[in-house]
Amino acid sequence: MIDFKGNTFLILKIIPPESYPSRDSEALLAFLAGCREEARRDDHPKLASISLGVKHIDPLAVLESIFEPGELHFYLEQPSREYAVAGAEAILDKTVSGKKRFEGAREFARETLAHTIAVGDLHLPFSGPHFYCAFTFFDEPGEESFFPSATIFVPRWQVSRQGGKYAAVANVLVEQDSELEPLARKIWAAHAKFSSFGYASVENSSEIPVREEISVTEAMGEGSFQDAVRTGLERIKAGRYEKIVLARAVDISTKTPLHPLQSLNRLREVYPGCYSFSVGNGRGQSFIGASPERLLRVENNLLETEALAGTVGRGKTAREDARLARSLLESKKDLHEHRVVIDSIVRRLNIFGIEPRVPDQPRLLQLSNVQHLRSPIEAEVPEGIHLLDILAELFPTPAVGGSPREKAIPDIPGIEKFDRGLYAGAIGWFNHRAEGEMVVAIRSALIDGARARLYAGNGIVQGSDPMKEHQETNLKLKALLANLR
Repeated sequence: MIDFKGNTFLILKIIPPESYPSRDSEALLAFLAGCREEARRDDHPKLASISLGVKHIDPLAVLESIFEPGELHFYLEQPSREYAVAGAEAILDKTVSGKKRFEGAREFARETLAHTIAVGDLHLPFSGPHFYCAFTFFDEPGEESFFPSATIFVPRWQVSRQGGKYAAVANVLVEQDSELEPLARKIWAAHAKFSSFGYASVENSSEIPVREEISVTEAMGEGSFQDAVRTGLERIKAGRYEKIVLARAVDISTKTPLHPLQSLNRLREVYPGCYSFSVGNGRGQSFIGASPERLLRVENNLLETEALAGTVGRGKTAREDARLARSLLESKKDLHEHRVVIDSIVRRLNIFGIEPRVPDQPRLLQLSNVQHLRSPIEAEVPEGIHLLDILAELFPTPAVGGSPREKAIPDIPGIEKFDRGLYAGAIGWFNHRAEGEMVVAIRSALIDGARARLYAGNGIVQGSDPMKEHQETNLKLKALLANLR
């Protein structure tokens, strides 16, 4: 029994690396037999999670090679941090709706971990059981949404890299009457494949089709976004809220199906400082993007989050770029928008007794197409507070919803007139130690065969100009459109 930060998680057995069961077929069968005995004794199936250190591996290449549209999948990478993880084929999963969706996700994890046996190279990053999550922007998405309010799953397999360390995890469900030899063969085959993954089986990038003809249409009609901004400004002037974040949706169609993971490969190359992500719903649709915004990260009792609000383009020359950067750093409108986000984050962390550290002045986050005002925020997490507890309070931040959010967020559907689905939602992972990372799913696209819907949004405050806001979303959408494959 191991207690992490007041959350009781049960790991029934830990076998040291030198006795690692997948390195010996008899030991693996004996280990699975022990799991089955535990299942019979408790009259409950056991999740056996087996971790192994492997040689160099690219999680995206692995996911691409065995991609199945009919299976749940999850991918997250930040190339500048040498950090990537992929998981697919849910062995356990749950969907939750409504205002208690974060609580439901946590209960699913608690129940799963109470019946989990984790063995192997557990000292490696991303070893052991992990839970992958996707939460739509609204706790009750519209009927046309391709994703439920909350999805959480444990993958059948997982591969990762962090720094120079690589790990593969196989998860199997051992039931009271499970036949052990077929389970052992599956584990053995998976780890053998990941231990020496052959990239020759991956399609040559030269075979990726060139998109000569792409049909692009404004989802809600020409001029709809500018009209939405005007409506938002009217309500700000009337004192309903200080800020509202409004999104724009653009639909595209092509002659041949889009491949979400090939598009993602382009995005991670072009935006190494962003979080490249892909989430599959198991019914053929994927949600991909390259988000600059971390929602929260918890590791070793340290919480990291950030305020990201205020945007300007990049210059064609060094002088023009510096001029734009200075104009952003001195913009009263953008500094006000940024401060609204910081104040909201601080207030909500204070609810948990968390006293965050906030820099005196925002910094610049410079991407290839835009630059943002960014303030990193850190704090120690008190015992007994789970990552999902903090997520439930922080999400959605004013950076993607508005402030006060109790008034701004209910207005969004009526102004935008389309369903956001996972756009501006929260996606990420957490492990058995209640550590994890969640990012905001912006600069994103829903891929559905030969069709896609692209999203980009802006924060609207007093002083916003509808035409300038439209031009800013053009910059964000252009980055996605240029890299779809």
